[in-house]
Amino acid sequence: MSGHSKWHSIKHKKGKEDAKRGQLFSKLSQKITVAAREGGGSLEANPTLASAVETARSYSMPMDNIKRAIAKGTGELAGGQLEHMSFEGYGEAGVALLVEVVTDNRNRTASEVRRAFTRAGAHLGETGSVAWIFEKKGVFLVPQDPAHNEEELLEIALEAGADDLKAEGDYWEIVCDVEHFGSVRDGLKTAGVEIENSELTMFPRNTIRLDRDSARKVLKLIDALEDLTDVTDVYANFDIPDEVLEEEAASLD
Repeated sequence: MSGHSKWHSIKHKKGKEDAKRGQLFSKLSQKITVAAREGGGSLEANPTLASAVETARSYSMPMDNIKRAIAKGTGELAGGQLEHMSFEGYGEAGVALLVEVVTDNRNRTASEVRRAFTRAGAHLGETGSVAWIFEKKGVFLVPQDPAHNEEELLEIALEAGADDLKAEGDYWEIVCDVEHFGSVRDGLKTAGVEIENSELTMFPRNTIRLDRDSARKVLKLIDALEDLTDVTDVYANFDIPDEVLEEEAASLD
């Protein structure tokens, strides 16, 4: 799982670069709007919304933008009719891909996603063909800080409801079940632990180890999908060699 887990910290770094270029806020707003529409505008009662807001705040999205996105979702402000869709498929070496989108035009989005798969030599599958491989989890990235050693941080996390803690580069990665997302977040904050990023994400139940060539092809497809305006998240069950991930991280510097 290490190759997959390290990808989380790289994606977070990539997201920061995207935010600097103004390419991320619209996607974050769309996720917040749909989460508020489907589960209500209360952060306490709607963990999906809480996760979307926490993610947006970690990328320094202005609170006014967040509030507007929530208001659109709850109907307090007028907005376009957005809906959530998922696409499932297989890439190089049989890697499973789950693509989450928020769109106001189903046909346009389906065409764009299909084109990206085709160009990469990948193929879309039927609904449910790969979704079973993934499990929704809460993930927190915490900068490694001498003020909280591993043993102390693990105790704080477990008491708050987390399942696991492990080192990933310059971060500690803390994983929990969806229903404990809020309690883990609050427990870390109460203990004075800095949270770099927190989100609800999809973890694969199993992974496929890729060689360098296959890894590059899969990452190229993921990049192409993430560049699409309507795509908010792409999940894959790969395990990529450390050296390839390091090259990908270096390309963001």
